Amino acid sequence: MKLSEGSQCNVLVYDRLGYGKSDPMLTDERPNNYMEIEADLLKDLLTELNITDAILFGHSDGGTIALITASKYPKNVKAVICEAGHIFVEEVTLKGVYDAWEAYKTTNLPERLQKYHGDKVERLFKVWTETWTRESYRNWNIEYLLKDITCPLLFIQGNTDEYGTLDQVEKTIEQVSGISDKYIIPNVGHTPHKEVPDLVLKKATEFIQNL
Repeated sequence: MKLSEGSQCNVLVYDRLGYGKSDPMLTDERPNNYMEIEADLLKDLLTELNITDAILFGHSDGGTIALITASKYPKNVKAVICEAGHIFVEEVTLKGVYDAWEAYKTTNLPERLQKYHGDKVERLFKVWTETWTRESYRNWNIEYLLKDITCPLLFIQGNTDEYGTLDQVEKTIEQVSGISDKYIIPNVGHTPHKEVPDLVLKKATEFIQNL
C-alpha cells in the first residue's frame, strides 16, 4: 500500500458491518447515533489489537467516525485524517443522497457497487439513503464533540463535494482543540482519493511524516 510505504507505518484496513467482506447488517434501520456507535466499535477493535497510537484515516462516514473516536477516546488516537466527513446535515447532503438514489434506480450503479459489497448492496443502499433523508435525522450534529479532539487533524475535501459544503471543514477546524489543517482541492468532488489519488497520497504522507 502506497500510504504505508510513504509514511513507514503499518496499515490496518477494516470493513464496517454491512460493507465489503464483513457480515450483512442485521436490520434495515439505523439509530440517529449510529456513527457514535461505530466509533465505540472502532475503539473495541483497537483495544483488541492492542493499538494505542492509531492514526485514523476515514472517508465520508469513516471520516466522521474517526473524528468521533478521537473525541471520545483521545488516549487511543495519535492523529486524524478526515476526508469528506460530516459534522451536521446540509441541504446539499440531502440532494446528493436523492441524486444517488435516482442513479441507483436508473443506471448500473447497483452492479458497480456489487464489486465491493457483493449481495449486501441493496440493504446497504436502502439503509444509507433512508437514514440520511428521514425527518428525525435532520438535526443530527456532532459539533459538541469537536472540542474534545486534541490530536493533530488534517481535513481533506474537494471544493465541489456533492454531499457537503466547505462549512463542514471550516466549522470542524474552528472547534477542535488540537493543531488542525485543511486541504481543499479545486474541481474535486466527494472522493478525492479516487479523483486525485496522487495529491491525497502526497498530502497524507506529509502530514503523517510531520507528526
